[in-house]
Amino acid sequence: MGNEIYFDNSATTRISEEALKTYLSVARSEYGNPSSLHGMGKDAEGVLKDARQSIARTIGDTAGGTVLFTSGGTEANNLALLGRAHAKPRFKGKTILTSAGEHASVKMPLAALADQGFRIVEIPTVGGRLDPEAIVKLATPDVILASVMLVNNETGALYDVPAVAAALRRSCPDAILHVDATQAYMKVPFSVKTLGCGLLTLSSHKIEGPKGTGALWVDPGVIRNRGLSPILFGGGQEAGLRSGTEDPPSCAAFAKAASIGFSALSERVARLTELRQRLLSGLSGDPRLSGVRANLPPTFAPHIVSLTLPRIKSETMLHALSARGVYVSSGSACSSHGKHGTSALSAFGLPDSDADATIRVSFSHRNTPEQVDLFCEALAEEISRLARF
Repeated sequence: MGNEIYFDNSATTRISEEALKTYLSVARSEYGNPSSLHGMGKDAEGVLKDARQSIARTIGDTAGGTVLFTSGGTEANNLALLGRAHAKPRFKGKTILTSAGEHASVKMPLAALADQGFRIVEIPTVGGRLDPEAIVKLATPDVILASVMLVNNETGALYDVPAVAAALRRSCPDAILHVDATQAYMKVPFSVKTLGCGLLTLSSHKIEGPKGTGALWVDPGVIRNRGLSPILFGGGQEAGLRSGTEDPPSCAAFAKAASIGFSALSERVARLTELRQRLLSGLSGDPRLSGVRANLPPTFAPHIVSLTLPRIKSETMLHALSARGVYVSSGSACSSHGKHGTSALSAFGLPDSDADATIRVSFSHRNTPEQVDLFCEALAEEISRLARF
């Protein structure tokens, strides 16, 4: 990677050497179809079983839930939302809660469900905080599902998901909680038990695993009560909930990245926290950066910092930094081809003019304090240069 400074780790991470070696090893040796009945098929099936158990351990699953492998976080979110809404005919037209500013892979399926007659209600997230009064008020008996991300992908806000779970338990007998933990996984400690969720989305390429692989964890009660229906139909793989031939090499590599990350979680969190503080100190200590505002939620994941620039559009700054080998983003990479990129910032409370001038810095445990210093210097120089225009 040379002298490049990659601060776009919330978009994707570089696959680790350990995960890559695992992928290659499984691809070369256990290359049978996991659904085949012969020995090679059984070997491949065993790889998937081990990967499921490994990932389940990293999320604190002690209840015997099911890890369904998907093509990524987007498919897992779609399966959770559409699969839950269509699980039972009596759910048609019921209410689904969500937090304002969700990722497009949640917002768009919910928009499709709204077109089908479901009632979609948003919990406000002004300032990066789930409104506790709204949670209690909106948790009515007709709610069948609540979908709330644990960490906002653009602001880094860490939401009080257990409060949503508690409200659902009190007031909504048919409701289950879906948590998109894509940005939280291996960045903040959590377990499915403490979250109180019935569905949980994970993504491989956010934690140094391969792209094109993700997972939806499903609570055993949801399986037992037939509370989730498939959205892909075919051979009935993945407990009948996600048809299609599985990819054992990618699943094994995903599990390897998760296992390594889980064992080093406390050290990684400490490094990310150090980098975050270094950035904030660098911003406050340089007069050239006095016009940059950090959008700081009250509780946060340490790897994401949202910065609003002084009258410079984010896209302009993104290209200017990129020309110097410094890589950040202007929001969710998954929204860069649509019109959903500023929704989280608007939900945070930023006006459109500020949202259009906001960049996202997202760290990896592999980044260094020296890279943060170099970023601050590059940012200061580009602000000074661009201000002249």
